[in-house]
Amino acid sequence: MRFADTNILLYSVSTAPGEETKAAIAKSLLGQKDLVLSVQVLQEFYVQATRPSRRDPLPHALAVELIEKWRRFRIQEITLDIMTAAFEAKERWSLSYWDAAIVEAARTSGCRELLSEDLADGQSYGGVRVVNPFRGID
Repeated sequence: MRFADTNILLYSVSTAPGEETKAAIAKSLLGQKDLVLSVQVLQEFYVQATRPSRRDPLPHALAVELIEKWRRFRIQEITLDIMTAAFEAKERWSLSYWDAAIVEAARTSGCRELLSEDLADGQSYGGVRVVNPFRGID
């Protein structure tokens, strides 16, 4: 199982010029069955995808429809244990709280890989290794 960060979901709906390759990769990843998401990732997707200042904001109904579709994946709840572990991970690796919570949700769900563009490609956070599926694409 691989954990997908919010940017995978966001690229899958991007219509921005120059992001066509990333959008195709994200859509391909979301077509696979071995992904895990978290409630936090779904919430972040909704907020970022629908924000009025976005170049191509999604309407509320479409964002909710996509989230419903992605509920076919295993979804990791954010628990008090994950929150506490994220506080520790934040300090240990100097991450933002939100990135630390993603790392800890991935660990809790048993994922060894975290698909993300936002964290250092190849970095291991206590057994969860970051893989940037967009590496080399600019």
